[in-house]
Amino acid sequence: MIKSGSCINCCWSITEVLKLVDEQIVEELRSRVHDIVTASPSFDGEDGDEKVYDLVEKHVLFYSKEHYLTASQKQWLIKRIYATLRGLDVLQPLLDNPAITEIMINSHEEIFIEQEGQISQVPVRFESEEKLDQIIKRIVGKVNRVVNESTPIVDARLLDGSRVNVVLPPISLKGPTMTIRKFPERPLMIEDLIKWGAISKEVADFLQQLVIAKYNIFIGGGTGSGKTTFLNVLSNFIPKDERIITIEDSAELQIKNVPNLVSMETRNSNTEGKGEITIRDLIKTSLRMRPDRIVVGEVRGPEALDMLQAMNTGHDGSLSTGHANSIADMISRLETMVLSGASLPVPVIRYQISSAIDIMVHLGRLRDKSRKVLGISEVLGVTDGEIQLNPLYQFEEYDEVNGRIVGRLVHTGNKLHNELKLRSAGIRPNSLKYE
Repeated sequence: MIKSGSCINCCWSITEVLKLVDEQIVEELRSRVHDIVTASPSFDGEDGDEKVYDLVEKHVLFYSKEHYLTASQKQWLIKRIYATLRGLDVLQPLLDNPAITEIMINSHEEIFIEQEGQISQVPVRFESEEKLDQIIKRIVGKVNRVVNESTPIVDARLLDGSRVNVVLPPISLKGPTMTIRKFPERPLMIEDLIKWGAISKEVADFLQQLVIAKYNIFIGGGTGSGKTTFLNVLSNFIPKDERIITIEDSAELQIKNVPNLVSMETRNSNTEGKGEITIRDLIKTSLRMRPDRIVVGEVRGPEALDMLQAMNTGHDGSLSTGHANSIADMISRLETMVLSGASLPVPVIRYQISSAIDIMVHLGRLRDKSRKVLGISEVLGVTDGEIQLNPLYQFEEYDEVNGRIVGRLVHTGNKLHNELKLRSAGIRPNSLKYE
């Protein structure tokens, strides 16, 4: 393990990443250490990172004997040089700051962050476009993915699970672009969402009962609305004695309470255009793995049909997410996804959707940047060619105080029509508390 003073274990604030020492000094010392590290295989072992850190510290302290540096400058210099060798260069302090939830690199000179729901530009930059390109290749290489001019778009993840999206020129006009959705140190629980006002305790208890009773639940919402977070929260309601298969583009889910868990991740094709493993492939494979439930991180295309068929073939209690602006829009998008991979009549597709999905949940990010559950509906079936919904909860906005929206998720007065799964799970329908 690297000592507590290292950049891996510390949490830097934004003010600490301002340039405290001339970059020429950073490069001079980095070059010296780099030459030593690359010349010796002793830095490649399990304790290689600690040895590199000790070497950086040694060179900085030696330099400070001839050139005056404050304690803060020494500490910053050690962190900065180590980050260029084994970390992610100027991004490392941003990644180490738990208050930052998203990092957006528009170019090597332009970096934005999201902190407490607010987006702002930070006064840091990469020394060159080539340096940013090196960091990108380091990230994707660690998860066995490739990004280059022929494959300029790739999804990857950091070792801590943070989600990474990369777009290279010529697709990205400003230069290499990267977006990092940070992985929380502790997975959020339903208590966190209740505390933040994203959902009420009554509605959370209601959804917990539905998950236990194996209702198939689909979560929709816009970008950044918290779909993956909410999916993870619901997944942790799954009973411990079940076998769960999770399928994602980039593994993000943190299901802690289910021991019999298999997590699978897609794979891009290689440089020859071969070896791609899609979500569709993984859904088909998961059916041979004796799952009790299948959790699909997100559906975007033809794999929607495979997901619906899995839900329709005995894998009750399955969960998934998708991008949409409302529950009705999510259903329409699911129809389009299925049509993109199968020539089926629309009435057949609608029947597939209505028979597979029991509950639709819609999340949203409001104008005050807060994320909330905005609606929950039961999927009833098809009548006169249209999928029928039974709205159970709807978010109502009451006021706006000091820029914060005041409102709550209100029960519509409607109750569940499909009570069979509740009864099968030993849950009395009249025990459900809607308010």
